[in-house]
Amino acid sequence: LALLLFPPPALGSYSAEREAEQRLAQGMGTFPKLPSDPVLDLTLAEFSSRAVYDTERSLQGRTVRLTGFVTQDDGTWYVTRLAVACCAADATVSRVEIRGTSEAPPTDTWVTVTGTWRPGGTVLDARSVRTVRQPANPYEKRT
Repeated sequence: LALLLFPPPALGSYSAEREAEQRLAQGMGTFPKLPSDPVLDLTLAEFSSRAVYDTERSLQGRTVRLTGFVTQDDGTWYVTRLAVACCAADATVSRVEIRGTSEAPPTDTWVTVTGTWRPGGTVLDARSVRTVRQPANPYEKRT
């Protein structure tokens, strides 16, 4: 009843900062060993976590394949995916900057990008970009 009469304030920067700190605390360190496959199919969330928090730098020199939809911001383009734990209301965004291509595909186009990680952030140097159909489930599962 109290929540109906006195609703809590909207989530804001405090919540966002706490989530970032919790992710940092949970994600820093080592990750499970990657398969020895010549091309690694990773979710955007897996790629981003390893790119930022993996102290072993397990992505170094590995060929990675990511699938998502295209978003753009100030001349930079990204492969992007929404991750959900239970429903769209808790969706979070994962995006990886794509470099090494002359032109970005149109916004909202689904693509598979193959390339190598550029150390220092969530950037992929693309070797190939292929247009694909939207997956049956366009959301990544957040764990």
